[in-house]
Order: sequence, then C-alpha cells, then structure tokens
Amino acid sequence: MSTSKPASSRPVQQARVTDTIVPMESGEGVAVRVYGSKPPAGQSVPLVLHFHGGAFIDGDLDSGCTVAGLLQAAGARVVSVAYPLSPEHPFPRPLEIGYVVLQWCYKHRTRLAGKGAQLYVAGEEAGGNLAAGVCLMARDQRHPPLAGQILISPMLNPCAGTPSLRAVTGEATDCKWAQGWLKYLGCTYDAVHPYAVPAMAQRLAGLPPSLILVGEGDPMRDEALAYAARLKGAGLMVQEHVLDEAKQWPDALLEPAPEGCPCAPQVQAQVGIFFEASRCHMPS
Repeated sequence: MSTSKPASSRPVQQARVTDTIVPMESGEGVAVRVYGSKPPAGQSVPLVLHFHGGAFIDGDLDSGCTVAGLLQAAGARVVSVAYPLSPEHPFPRPLEIGYVVLQWCYKHRTRLAGKGAQLYVAGEEAGGNLAAGVCLMARDQRHPPLAGQILISPMLNPCAGTPSLRAVTGEATDCKWAQGWLKYLGCTYDAVHPYAVPAMAQRLAGLPPSLILVGEGDPMRDEALAYAARLKGAGLMVQEHVLDEAKQWPDALLEPAPEGCPCAPQVQAQVGIFFEASRCHMPS
C-alpha cells in the first residue's frame, strides 16, 4: 500500500514523494521512497535507484532525502531504498537487497519513468559504496542493463588512510567511517571482495558511465578520485567534479536541509550533463 508524504517533509524543490513496499521472494518487503511523477505519455525520464548514506550503520529514507531530492530536481524519477543496516546485517545482505530492488526498478521502469526509461544507480557516502557494488553485480549478472552510476562522496576503501581523510580526522586513530567499515565487513575475507570494497576490484571493464562528485574538503575525496582514475584507465566514460561549494560533505548530505543545499545548483548541473552524456553513450 502506498502513502504520500506530507509537504513539510519533502526535500529539494517540493518533490512529490510516495512510500511503498517492494516485495521479495522470501515474503519480506523492502521499504522504498519514490520521488517525482511519471512523465506524460510518449516521454521518459531517467530512473535512479538511490542508496542513502550513514557509514553502513545509520541513516534511513529521511536522511537520504537531500540527495534523492537533488537527483529528482535534475530530472530523474528516484527510488530510494531502505536497505538493512550493519552490524545486524553486514555484507552482503545490503547489496543483495539493493540488487533485488534494482531488478524491481527495471521490471517496472515503464510504469515508473516512461517507455524507454534508462536505469541508473546512485548513492552518497556508504550509499555510494552500495551503488558501486550493485553496479558491479549487474555487470557480472548481465542484468539489468545500466545507463550509469552516480557516486557522491562515496566510501570505497576501508583502509581509511588517505590524506583527505586524515585532514578531517587529524591524529585520531579511529573515526565513524572506520567503525562503519568494521561493522559492515563481516569477516576478513570480505575486505578483498570487489562488491564490498569496489576500490579493490581488479576488473572494471564493462561498467557503465560514471559520475563522481566530491567536495573540496571532503574526507572521501582522495579515494573517490582514485576510483575515477582507475575507471578512466579501464577505458570507461567518467565525469568527475570537485565542488568548491560543498561544505562539510559527506555529513551535510545526510541531513535534511530545508533552506536548500548550497551546492545544489552545481550538483543538479553535473547530474543533468551526465544524464545527457550517458544517454548518448548507450549502445543502440
């Protein structure tokens, strides 16, 4: 059963928001929040499966509203998924749930976003990790076809030793992101699994176009840009951008901002450019 969210809880640009449940074969249901409306007959818009942040151990559909709203404002129909959190549900459970919802999105893409709608994955912080992991899964399963992945300040490497991260955490030997990784990776072997740690993936060929956005003072900046460089090295289409107006990322992405995100115009512009470029990149 679907319910509409009240206007007071709507994110960027008063997006139309509807909550619903995606059924699973086990009989369980996964909560999702759908942003935007189906376009007029004969038209289509990008359909984006979105994963919220929270260092794998926190966050929900409400904390994901800022980024989901930005994607919707850039012209997409967005399905934001309430994946299960760690440590109760470590890798690979969140990814498995995400992949089920991705298949649901593809099956219902015409109803959600119009005939011919192209499918994307997106996420911020830990959600960026899940989006990248699900993208690798879709490539390996050869289904569903993806038009692109949008990674915003993504957590991609559990080593937590990049200069950009140290600049934020200082001399501290621990941080919430390190704790999140510890609780997400259920065992030592998970740390070398490409779906759990996309930064360690040895094979990147066959992935769709990527948009990678980070802030200038972003603790995830270095690992995200390193992943962008590896994708480029594999001959893939990559659009990357460092936003100088992105303040206190990734934390600012996880908080509803009634007054609007100061970097919203830049983010929406970059996403719009990416939608057009990746649409043209798709094979006929």
